[in-house]
Amino acid sequence: MISIGNFFFKYRNWIFILFYGALFIPSWPLFSKEKCGEHYYIWPIAIGLFITCLGQLVRGLTIGLAYIVRGGKEGKPYAEGLVTEGIFNHCRNPLYVGNILMLLGVGILANSLVYVAIVIPVFLFIYQAIVLAEENFLRGKFGAGFDEYCKKVNRWFPNLGGIGKTFGSMQFNWRRWILKEHTTQFIWLVGIVLILLLKYPELTGHNEQIRNTALIVSLSFLVVVYGLVRYLKKTGKFRE
Repeated sequence: MISIGNFFFKYRNWIFILFYGALFIPSWPLFSKEKCGEHYYIWPIAIGLFITCLGQLVRGLTIGLAYIVRGGKEGKPYAEGLVTEGIFNHCRNPLYVGNILMLLGVGILANSLVYVAIVIPVFLFIYQAIVLAEENFLRGKFGAGFDEYCKKVNRWFPNLGGIGKTFGSMQFNWRRWILKEHTTQFIWLVGIVLILLLKYPELTGHNEQIRNTALIVSLSFLVVVYGLVRYLKKTGKFRE
């Protein structure tokens, strides 16, 4: 599994994008008009948005409280230090948990049985392999310190005990959240807009002109905001 994880780690950013694109694969519905009635679409929209927003909340809190300087170096796991503060004090992989919730949420939002039943399990397998590869690296670099951390904090399931103390003892860095997350937010919101307007004609009264206008206005707004943040970041006018 570690060798598999090292392979997928090298291409993890592309993997996330590919799995996001898989949302538009034709599929049987999770919720249908026959089973759930005329307003069937309320269920995938409400449940999907709740779960995917929860995932974004987990990512946002993680980055805003104690960002982990960990990533790849020459296509392999790398870390400058062992971060155990903030949300990392409650879960060893909160960013990955956030990603999983985001993809599961948009899969439900897309009302895709194929995505939820097939694509998500494959995604979980890949993430498990990546995490095992990362843990192998961290154990080799930080030794007993990492083993002790693993004994106290779960790999996947967050322990909410003491979460209030964590929030009370740390200040949320909203600037860092914007700087680190603006690309993820952009991709995530574009996907949601496309799913809502293309999958659910009921939202625009089955009127193509209204749908197309809503698409143009929404996507244009997101592009402008994303471009503005990129500009401010590149010019150094917006910093942590």
